[in-house]
Amino acid sequence: MHAATNRLEFAPPATPGLLRSVALAVLAHTLLVAALTWGVRWKHDDRVVAVEAELWASVPVQAAPPLVEEPPPPPTPPAPEPAKAEPIVSNADIALAREKERKDKEKLLKEKLEKEKRDKEKLALEKKAAEEKKQKELAAQKAEQLKAQQETKLADKRRQENIQRMTGLAGASGGPSATGAALKSAGPSASYAGRIIARIKPNIVFTEELAGNPTADVEVRTSPDGTIVGRRLLKSSGNKAWDEAVLKAIDKTEVLPRDVDGQVPSTLVIGFRPRD
Repeated sequence: MHAATNRLEFAPPATPGLLRSVALAVLAHTLLVAALTWGVRWKHDDRVVAVEAELWASVPVQAAPPLVEEPPPPPTPPAPEPAKAEPIVSNADIALAREKERKDKEKLLKEKLEKEKRDKEKLALEKKAAEEKKQKELAAQKAEQLKAQQETKLADKRRQENIQRMTGLAGASGGPSATGAALKSAGPSASYAGRIIARIKPNIVFTEELAGNPTADVEVRTSPDGTIVGRRLLKSSGNKAWDEAVLKAIDKTEVLPRDVDGQVPSTLVIGFRPRD
């Protein structure tokens, strides 16, 4: 404030009518600009005319210099951390650490051995159980096979009994107490030989006297209907006349009677004696 006051005191006196002159100058410039604008606008309405006016202060004032900011101070580097003091390890601590490490190793080894032992025992038990299961299965299979064989034998026995029963019902020629399975016995019935001799003997013509009662055995062959198709002297009685008389009587008979089962054996051996 004091400096501005001093400058005003020593400044030249103000010119009279300065404000009026400035106002007239501004008005004149304004009218001139308006006239120019109107004169040019009729030729090109879209043209924009810029108007610039300069104003002068009554008192010359000098601008202040720009503010210069001071650069910030450089960052302070962090203080280094104090070095940690290494712990002092004594021989006793080292010995304790080694002893602890040794015990840990022994513990791990012991646990490993115990685990292996348990695994082996478990494996042995599983193997034993599997063997026992296998033996039981084999025993069950054998029992089933034996049972099946017994059932098969029993079924065969029943089938044979049924066959025998059916055979007997179908026309077996055996007696009530017969135990065979065939329809008829392999040989003729007990009374059949007597029936044949009774059929042939009336045809024997023999008048000689014989000492004793010799037997002439003759083989007779027949057809299914009983017709005699052949005869042959197997054993002579010792008397040729008796042998001849028996052979002629067989030829004369021609047909043999049927047995009780209605059949005639294809081959018969018959003994003939003169005193029967």
